[in-house]
Amino acid sequence: MNNAYKNAHPYMVECAAEAARVARGVTAAQLSEPTHCGDWDVRTLVNHWVLYTSHGLEHRALRKTLPEELTGHDFTADPDWAQAYADQLDRAVAAWDDPAVWEGEIDLGMAKMPAAEIASMVVKEMAVHGWDVATATGQEFRVSDAAARFVRDVVETHAELYRQYDGFADPVPVPDDAPVFERALAASGRDPRQAAVGKVDH
Repeated sequence: MNNAYKNAHPYMVECAAEAARVARGVTAAQLSEPTHCGDWDVRTLVNHWVLYTSHGLEHRALRKTLPEELTGHDFTADPDWAQAYADQLDRAVAAWDDPAVWEGEIDLGMAKMPAAEIASMVVKEMAVHGWDVATATGQEFRVSDAAARFVRDVVETHAELYRQYDGFADPVPVPDDAPVFERALAASGRDPRQAAVGKVDH
């Protein structure tokens, strides 16, 4: 079995389930509220989250480009957007439930990256943006320590790349004995103890 699939797919399943749970906890009234993600309100943050972690994830597995009608779509305009997101997450996770999909590279247009690396980065997006949405809407994003370690490793591996493109802010200091997920968030420039200020991963 493809080791990348074996090592990462369970965390994709776990983070997708938690993302769907948090999405269901977002109320219509909260969509216009501010977030700690720069000038993004909850609606903008949610639309970014839904686009890349569900539709984008499935399209990567299928080696297809996201169509323009999706990239500019307001998913939250649908009153049942959270259920639609959960359903799309299920499709995306199912698309990656094949060890062969994790093999080879995916063409990103400007460059190619290993499929397993892209999948891992999207799992990170599910978790850290899931935390962003949860924090902005008075919820918690909860993952196992094993999933948190996976997310932390992805953050630390790609942190400098994200910072080059103004994705991550500088690391936030946290105690050495802080929970693993808090350390992952801190490494991505988020303050896990309160709403972060400034630039975070878009």
